[in-house]
Amino acid sequence: MEEAFLTPNPYSRPQDALSTVTQLYVHYTANPGTSARQNRDYFEGLAQTGLTSASAHFVIGYEGEIVQCIPLNEMAYAVIGENDHSISIECCYLDQDGKFTDATYQSLLKLLGWLMEEYNLDVSDVKRHYDAGGKLCPLYYAEHEDAWEQLKQDLSDYISGEKV
Repeated sequence: MEEAFLTPNPYSRPQDALSTVTQLYVHYTANPGTSARQNRDYFEGLAQTGLTSASAHFVIGYEGEIVQCIPLNEMAYAVIGENDHSISIECCYLDQDGKFTDATYQSLLKLLGWLMEEYNLDVSDVKRHYDAGGKLCPLYYAEHEDAWEQLKQDLSDYISGEKV
């Protein structure tokens, strides 16, 4: 994991304290073929452009690399109404359908498992952005409920030590 914290700014790293962590949100970057570092740098660039307010604690690349953008004691701008009590993970992908590569998927399982242990959370505390307002994010898992249920099962198996 690479720690590449965003520069404090009002658009992507407001430095507001994260009150508590009760949920973990999974997202997709909505721009196929871009790397974790490119997405991190997009968040960084919002400090200059001011186009929107957006960020995530982590970005997982399609080769499985993980970049941390926001410290875990600070809020990210990722899910309206949920930011003050959640950690968000953006996932890169290659194809228009939004399906994660196996490397991204495996890194996501490991990161979620670690975060669940750190914050004493359950699989039911892992959500899609879609679950908080209906935004089609992450696209593949919003459009394929069975795939989302499989991800949660794989996460349960991972936590219990079964090979996924």
